[in-house]
Amino acid sequence: MSERFARTPEPPYYAVIFANQRTPGDDGYAATADRMVELASRQPGYLGIESTRDEAGFGITVSYWESEAAIAAWRADAEHADARRDGRERWYEHFELRVARVERAYGGPARRGEGA
Repeated sequence: MSERFARTPEPPYYAVIFANQRTPGDDGYAATADRMVELASRQPGYLGIESTRDEAGFGITVSYWESEAAIAAWRADAEHADARRDGRERWYEHFELRVARVERAYGGPARRGEGA
């Protein structure tokens, strides 16, 4: 399995889906994004992350968590709060954040002869 895919447990668990449109230029974004992944990965209840960005600056990051309490604790982290503020002020033209409970999860492709 590719390292780009998060290794999550059997559901249920939670997904925080962050869709965003970047502003032009880096302005410290890449270093802060790397730091947030490092910091999140040390939080109790963190399960993993998947992220992608296209050439036009549209990105989606999904982080996975054991519980809503773990998500709330991550949101309360002071360094994460500073990064969110910088995101609103400097790095994002627009963003949408959604929190979802994962009820089912499966991967693929199916092996030949097994069907979907």
